Amino acid sequence: MSTVHAPAIPLRKQTHEAARLAKRLRHAVGRAIADFGMIEDGDRVMVCLSGGKDSWTLLDLLLSLKAKAPVRFELAAVNLDQKQPGFPGNVIPDYCRERGVPCHVIEQDTYSVVTRVVPEGKTMCSLCSRLRRGALYAFAEREGVTRIALGHHRDDILATFFLNLFHGGTLKAMPPKLLSDDGRHVVIRPLAYCRESDIAAHAAQRGFPIIPCNLCGSQDNLQRKQVRRMLDGWEREHPGRSEIMFRALCNIAPSQLADPKLFDFAALGASGETARPDAHAWLDGRDSAFEIRDS
Repeated sequence: MSTVHAPAIPLRKQTHEAARLAKRLRHAVGRAIADFGMIEDGDRVMVCLSGGKDSWTLLDLLLSLKAKAPVRFELAAVNLDQKQPGFPGNVIPDYCRERGVPCHVIEQDTYSVVTRVVPEGKTMCSLCSRLRRGALYAFAEREGVTRIALGHHRDDILATFFLNLFHGGTLKAMPPKLLSDDGRHVVIRPLAYCRESDIAAHAAQRGFPIIPCNLCGSQDNLQRKQVRRMLDGWEREHPGRSEIMFRALCNIAPSQLADPKLFDFAALGASGETARPDAHAWLDGRDSAFEIRDS
């Protein structure tokens, strides 16, 4: 019995589709940089490379945009070697050397710390993330970095929104641009407008040397994985829903929510007054459930 094979896609068509995808991703990254003022003239941008598809794509697109950008900025790659067993430490420096990108490797044994401190069966992401952030921030300050670029994309932002909604009781996600708590570092996410499926296709087309995460990325009990399965299911049943939800995150109406710290509901009167001196006079100070506190 003969086997029927699907017809091969002509090489010319593959090349054309790859070029269109790369152009779409570059446009999305350029728009995000412009919308949020991510990179300014003279910035020193540190691209955090894990070896995964997202960070490789981020570096690739920033290199492509750098040649035609309206501002001058420097790019350097930084990899945090967490001393995971079997991690191929030469892959990232070798590839960066081929692309002509300065590469720095920070060696810090966070793997031993995480596996020692976190009980078996518990997720490691929170502690691992804090340790990585501390090491990267310290390097950025030491080297005079003005922007720290991370590879989070649109689907990461959506997943974080639902994680906070379901498990944190807050309406927040990953902002495309963030000032660190100490005010010393600006974190940017240039892939904020990019779909993960496009990033995966681009990474495959470009043949990036993908390094899988054998620490937190291999855990099956992550709440983030459960949320991603939910979002993937919605997208299969209702194509385009993820795009609509992301647009909602970019189109917020504070007056239509219920956070008095974000919108001054108390100042609204039936006749349109902008202030009511006795707005809180009805509150019983003995009832802590109705006590208004500053955030």
